[in-house]
Amino acid sequence: MTSFCTLLDDETFRLRNATVPACLVDGLSAASEPDLDGLLSLDLLVSDGHIETITPAGTNAGSEPSVDLDASMVWPCFVDLHTHIDKGHIWPRRRNPDGTRAGALSSTGDDRAANWTVEDVRTRMNFSLESAYAHGTAAIRTHLDSTPPQHKISWPVFSELRETWAGRIDLQAVCLEPIRGYADPKFATEIADMMVEYGGIMGAVLNVQEDTDALLDIVIGLAIDKGLELDFHVDEMGDPAANSFDHIAEALIRNDFGKPVNVGHCCSLAIRPQAEIDHALDLALEANMRVVGLPMCNMYLQDRPPPGAPPHTPRWRGVTILHEMKARGLAVAISSDNTRDPFYAYGDLDGAEVFTQAVRIAHLDHPVGDWPAAITRTPADTMGLPDKGRLKEGGPADMVIFSARSYSEFFSRPQHDRAVMRAGRGIDTMPPDYRALDNRY
Repeated sequence: MTSFCTLLDDETFRLRNATVPACLVDGLSAASEPDLDGLLSLDLLVSDGHIETITPAGTNAGSEPSVDLDASMVWPCFVDLHTHIDKGHIWPRRRNPDGTRAGALSSTGDDRAANWTVEDVRTRMNFSLESAYAHGTAAIRTHLDSTPPQHKISWPVFSELRETWAGRIDLQAVCLEPIRGYADPKFATEIADMMVEYGGIMGAVLNVQEDTDALLDIVIGLAIDKGLELDFHVDEMGDPAANSFDHIAEALIRNDFGKPVNVGHCCSLAIRPQAEIDHALDLALEANMRVVGLPMCNMYLQDRPPPGAPPHTPRWRGVTILHEMKARGLAVAISSDNTRDPFYAYGDLDGAEVFTQAVRIAHLDHPVGDWPAAITRTPADTMGLPDKGRLKEGGPADMVIFSARSYSEFFSRPQHDRAVMRAGRGIDTMPPDYRALDNRY
């Protein structure tokens, strides 16, 4: 129950007069035209944990129990394509001294070496999953720090939690390692074999360095040999000379990788010359690259003054060129990234917050159009989850219901007053208390 609606416990029921982003709906039984904001007024018949029919509001009234949503917005559950739940919630014990990326790397490395035991990682990761679930997230891809010996600690814990959370949150994981780590043949082979063992995804962090191409060939070659997917951290900096994005695309083409490849951050693209941007996007299309932007974390870290320098107001947002990528035909997702750690001191894996902040930061409005797909359908497709991130007849009744009736209302308030439905049943939307982590500090 929320202040604006009461969910039913019946096996079959109808949600009437729901406002739904048109871009998130498949399988309408009858023609329905969206309004100027791309929103539809719909009725959804739920039966046996699935959406049986989706019809224009008021066109197919039946005798089953129903809830009049009075134009409240209904979304599919969120899909978070880029997170770091192994880092989450270490801020109280290891802050970022200056807010810079270098400070984040140093602080996180120190904390990892000192504290990331099996118990510590499991406790914090599970807390993150509890938070995401309560907010209405149905699938998460996390990056796991895999620098030895951490890979032998975090991956077994992740495997355990993936099983524990099966049926509530679909979990995927990417090995996170600076690409220079793959120069060690022993490590490269070991981590690739681990990805096979744990059903993981090969990954690496790329910035500016001289041997990028050779190292990319190693990583991509291992992925081809082992039948693995790829997911990269790319150019997370404000240096216009940072062009690892291009090098990844060229390497994928050169090695005839074939599969879609996800890349995250891509900050430096925003400040490169236009001709270089055009060339980079052409390459990305040919290489079948998909992009995930992380607006909140990138704004937090980018354009900070160096250590010891006086504070200054950031001159750029640190966000990649989301509009331009999408206009060129690249699949573009938006995700959380870090939560309460040296890379981002805030956040709670709340898809509604991520989307709202992204709209404000990157001007994903006027019109909003199909941008809601960036936090639902698009990342679900990248993760290979065709039933997630959309409302469709025959699909699971996994939904988030907001009291907001329009985008103006949605973006104007935090939307804490929401109902979350999983398999047609309401769940507890109260996130875990931070006090549950007190023993970690």
